[in-house]
Amino acid sequence: MIVNYTSSGWQIISQRSHGLLAAQICAHWDKNNQPECWVETLIATAEHDDVYNELDNEELINAQGGPIDFKETGFKKILSQKLIDMAETKSAYTALLLSRHIQFVHGSDPKATTFIKKLKKQEAGWIKTAACSKAEITRGYELLEFCDAFSLLIAQGLIQPEHRKIEISNGPDGTAYQMYASDSGLVVSPWPFEIPFFTVSYESRSLAQLRFASSSAFRDAFKQAEVIRHELRIIREN
Repeated sequence: MIVNYTSSGWQIISQRSHGLLAAQICAHWDKNNQPECWVETLIATAEHDDVYNELDNEELINAQGGPIDFKETGFKKILSQKLIDMAETKSAYTALLLSRHIQFVHGSDPKATTFIKKLKKQEAGWIKTAACSKAEITRGYELLEFCDAFSLLIAQGLIQPEHRKIEISNGPDGTAYQMYASDSGLVVSPWPFEIPFFTVSYESRSLAQLRFASSSAFRDAFKQAEVIRHELRIIREN
């Protein structure tokens, strides 16, 4: 989960809400530059964090009793294997993109070394089944990673004030994209999307309580918290 500290307590954004926001961004990508397996890429972007369900996880609070932010978590084989198992039953291409995501996120974690070696061995079979090239898979994953990075910047409240620019990520064409806030919305430059502006949304929950005795207590508070919907207009630079 994404945990932001605010003046009124914790703002919690679930991994699934973040994934849906990433897919909303992906859905507006320029049609002329979309990967060949477009629907699969869009679905993989939406579902890339689906195994991280706050209502199922038993490790939700840290030693101080506060909610654990996603940046405080590490590789968990059982969750990564579940993600791949779910992806394989959807399509080989989906498994390839999510395999690349696991490698991107956990590639430097020694605990993930054996698992990642196994994924790399499986890729040849998935590529054959998907009937696509390594270059096309790389292109599809780079789009997923761009949308993931963009969504995380928004969800973590990292948009800078006073029109200061912040880098999003490189897109599948190698271009480095930036964003900044304007009076009309969030500007992306250069513009990689199909239409000149669009609106995205995500949901959060606010918890005034700062410490919890157990993961179960946090889970109950999470379930009972009011759901707040956020909207953001993404626009092309004038």
